[in-house]
Amino acid sequence: MSVIELQVGGMSCGHCVRAVERAVRARDAAAKVSVDLAAGRVRIEGALTREAAAEAIAAQGYEVRPG
Repeated sequence: MSVIELQVGGMSCGHCVRAVERAVRARDAAAKVSVDLAAGRVRIEGALTREAAAEAIAAQGYEVRPG
């Protein structure tokens, strides 16, 4: 299991949180996802790679930023 932290732009509400959580869990059903809207951060504990997590979130229309 790995821990990934991503900076994500474009999230502003509960719908955004749920969309990000669903996108990540569609690729890793057992993943623990924490979203901090104020900081624009997503923390994922699971089996996904950083690239796979970023791709899943970006596919929902959010901007995954370096760092």
